[in-house]
Amino acid sequence: MRFGNKVAVITGAGSGIGAAVAKRLAKEGAKVVLVGRTKQKLDRVSNEIVKENGLSYVYPTDVTDDQAVNQLKDYIQSEFGQLDILVNNAGSSGKSSIRDLTSEEWQRVQDVNLKSVFLVSKTLSELMLEGLKRDRSIVNVASLSGHKAGARIPHYSASKAAVINFSKALAAELAPHVRVNSVSPGFIETPLTEAGLQNERFQSAIEQHTALGRVGKPDEIANIITFLSSSEASYMTGSDVLADGGWLIT
Repeated sequence: MRFGNKVAVITGAGSGIGAAVAKRLAKEGAKVVLVGRTKQKLDRVSNEIVKENGLSYVYPTDVTDDQAVNQLKDYIQSEFGQLDILVNNAGSSGKSSIRDLTSEEWQRVQDVNLKSVFLVSKTLSELMLEGLKRDRSIVNVASLSGHKAGARIPHYSASKAAVINFSKALAAELAPHVRVNSVSPGFIETPLTEAGLQNERFQSAIEQHTALGRVGKPDEIANIITFLSSSEASYMTGSDVLADGGWLIT
């Protein structure tokens, strides 16, 4: 198993990409700590992992809150004494023209999509720098929208572009001890995209514009994150992996 005796923290682990990553890492031997706001969702994912003989720990919290993230660090330190993999996946979206976008909505998206990445990375990387030398990895989930901005999502596009650049800056600072990369998914079937994809016209437009002709699956992004988290990606840091089904080449 690639991740035997390793500890992984996944934020936004209650559904979508985060849940898929947690299941995959656990299947390959990692002890996975599921982090998110809603305990019920985390419990559901954890139960699925346990049924497959995986090791799963549920930790509901708010990753935009300084004190809460410090408490998460203390929990990991006392429970495991190490941290090898961090996947910052917590995210939020919403649509609004710039004329209608409120300061409160702008800040909410920045807090969930960007502040949480900064705060969790800053706090938990202290654990990753401790102890014996081993392969340690942070993977931040950005978005296609961080490469190509879209109308009515200025707050989301801005936050995800910042995640990409923050990941590069963090990679430079934590090298050579911790590798840091980001992944930029295109349109993926997750709770964040569910409402839009229920519109057949919208889904058809996405499929026509995507070179591969379809919407992506959470497991496909989990495959990439699993690779980046493993020693197979030992010479990768400061990279952003665009997984958009060929959206930008059409």
